[in-house]
Amino acid sequence: MTGSPLRAEGLAVGYDGADVVAGLDLEIPRAKLTAIVGANGCGKSTLLRALARLLSPRRGGVLLDGRAISELPSKEVARRLGMLPQQPTAPDGLTVEDLVARGRFPHQGLFRQWSADDEAAVEEALAATATAELRDRPIDELSGGQRQRAWIAMALAQQTELLLLDEPTTFLDLAHQVDVLDLLDGLVAERGRTVVMVLHDINQACRYADQLVAMCGGRVHAAGPPGDIVDAAFIRDVFGLEARVVEDPVTGTPLCLPTAQSRRSRTRCIS
Repeated sequence: MTGSPLRAEGLAVGYDGADVVAGLDLEIPRAKLTAIVGANGCGKSTLLRALARLLSPRRGGVLLDGRAISELPSKEVARRLGMLPQQPTAPDGLTVEDLVARGRFPHQGLFRQWSADDEAAVEEALAATATAELRDRPIDELSGGQRQRAWIAMALAQQTELLLLDEPTTFLDLAHQVDVLDLLDGLVAERGRTVVMVLHDINQACRYADQLVAMCGGRVHAAGPPGDIVDAAFIRDVFGLEARVVEDPVTGTPLCLPTAQSRRSRTRCIS
């Protein structure tokens, strides 16, 4: 299948009568990893929630394979699109294995109950996130990093074509951050999945993303391959930070090196 699997057209969405995202157009490329970056409060997570149909647009809309996502049955959306929010919650006492198994619910139905395929998907997700040894542990007894890996395992068990993640490396130490990002990169490269994630670390975003989407003030400031759009002016406009941008000696992608400056002189989101 070609074309964009997920597209926003004239999207406006917000809270309490105020738009956080306003008049936004965006195409998510198929079988690529897209990273959404920007300063705090620029609308990254709000955009991701709207793409996942967790927020209803005030104007415009979101298309899933050319169809308005708002008009699709919930179970069909759940079979095609998985979403991992920033701070998910689970019922008290729920074990890791039970949580990951919940990722298979969209595949169940009146005439299709738990199967060997479901069991294999759960085992694969546990192994991929190094949580198999935690399978019998309650979620509420885990460390922050262990809990985050368990939630990612649930999203992987869902086996959707599209996977949306809001800051998936939160609470993880550096080694586990790299593990998770390598895992998501592998889903794209080896299985043709489409992954969209919000990231705070611009260097990680540049290293892993096929497409970088930089937001400012609820709009897309720039979008494209990191090597095409990230330079010192980009960092200054999006993050209000003076930096040198050099070539990463490992990957050849942009590497941002902040330079000293007064906090009082920072400006953000120049459009």
